[in-house]
Amino acid sequence: MRHVISVHDFSVEEIVEVLDRAEGMVAIARGEATSDLLRGKVLACIFFEPSTRTRLSFETAMNRLGGGVIGFAGTEATSVVKGETLADTIRMVSGYADAVVLRHPHEGAARLATEFSSVPILNAGDGAGQHPTQTLLDLFTIRRETGRMEGLNISLVGDLRYGRTVHSLAIALAKLGNKINLVSPQGLEMPNEVVGYLEDAGLFGTACHLPDEVIAETDILYVTRIQKERFPDPVEYEKVAGIYRVDPGLVAKGPGSMIIMHPLPRVKEIAPEVDALPQARYFIQAFNGVPVRMALLSMLVGGD
Repeated sequence: MRHVISVHDFSVEEIVEVLDRAEGMVAIARGEATSDLLRGKVLACIFFEPSTRTRLSFETAMNRLGGGVIGFAGTEATSVVKGETLADTIRMVSGYADAVVLRHPHEGAARLATEFSSVPILNAGDGAGQHPTQTLLDLFTIRRETGRMEGLNISLVGDLRYGRTVHSLAIALAKLGNKINLVSPQGLEMPNEVVGYLEDAGLFGTACHLPDEVIAETDILYVTRIQKERFPDPVEYEKVAGIYRVDPGLVAKGPGSMIIMHPLPRVKEIAPEVDALPQARYFIQAFNGVPVRMALLSMLVGGD
């Protein structure tokens, strides 16, 4: 049994293996081909926090492969409101399903769940911790859109303190040999352990507070929203809300081959006018979650 909790769980070879398998899943993900690879298998999607893309793409992935889905989105109609512990919820759900996708507001919850599960746990985001399947679909997008996953100059822009997506992604990109620039408001800098990993790998580029300082040499502009729900003080959130806005003027300062990515949802950090520009890839990126999660599920519970 294999769990998917952190990007640290994957070697470079394993990342490539997942992405290669995802390439073969694209036609099925689009509905252009069919598969019953996971017929008779059940996936439990247990979401203690709101989700659109992650939950729906996992459900789509399982359905496209002929399997079934159970679960909940929100705890209001579950025994959690009666005081059921995460341990007991996982023990119970793992008896119903062949794999469990878990999103939880507390960092470390997915790792804890592995101690009580009899089936694979896939971390769909744990607080401000990690989001490894998002990282895999981001890498899949980068490889498809640029033709490579190494030797790129990548600028991560936004809430780097609370944004779990960029924590996982920065580590994976460094593993693959990319230079990483960190652009964030004051007080929302990347956690020290991630910065230390980049420094040890010799791939830490520039740390700054304005995207204008790195845009000219950026191959991939990866934007993430300010994580309002993670702020302990609403006043502190208001100080940084809307501090960055990627608009056509900023995009024009970057290389013509630059691509723009965002894990979504966006709030105000990317102007709607950018959607029509050839650099925009965030909706393609969202679709890519389906073939990548199909690949993972097939490898964890479906074999060949």
